[in-house]
Amino acid sequence: MVDVDTPKNAPEEGDVKPDDTTRIAAIWATAVAVPVVIIVGLVAFLQIDKVTPEADPAPTATGPVAVPSTAVEVAAPRLTERAAQVCLAVTSQLPNQIRNLPARKVSAGPEQNAAYGEPPITVSCGVPQPRMCTSVDDTSAGCVPLAADLLLMNRVCWHYADGADRTVFTTMDREVPVQVVVPAAYDKRAQWANEFSDVVVETDKSITEGVPSGCFP
Repeated sequence: MVDVDTPKNAPEEGDVKPDDTTRIAAIWATAVAVPVVIIVGLVAFLQIDKVTPEADPAPTATGPVAVPSTAVEVAAPRLTERAAQVCLAVTSQLPNQIRNLPARKVSAGPEQNAAYGEPPITVSCGVPQPRMCTSVDDTSAGCVPLAADLLLMNRVCWHYADGADRTVFTTMDREVPVQVVVPAAYDKRAQWANEFSDVVVETDKSITEGVPSGCFP
């Protein structure tokens, strides 16, 4: 029987001899990959930082417009006791600002009149009750033509009359008529008049007698 001596430097059974070539390749791969990852991350960060302000701009607020300190000239006819009560209820509920138009002082009857902005949009309570014309040929002063267009906005029926420099809106279905005058300088004037519809509904009772059929949905 012959014994075979195992060389001292030979690896034992199951050991794997290190591969210097594989080790060097792995080191180089790691050295290259780390800077690449850093560069890619930096580029992505810069792109996000560049796009975000444009995609999600900060909101901007629109403040009230500047208006003169002088009072707006309005008429204040004498009202019946009942009309005065209703008009006081209407004006007391009007806001201090309509959109970006602040309220202004009026020259007379603040308990029945209000004004906003410049040129001023005016609100007058207790104006004469609009009357429908009796026929298509009726030319009575102040009567509303039978063919007139009526606007039903937020449960309030408005008659409107366009003029050269303004549009006059008057309620047709309220116990005490309310009138809103919107200067021609404003776009979509009916929408400005409609700003007051909710207050009218809350403070001025609706009527049906003498109200044209166009006021009902």
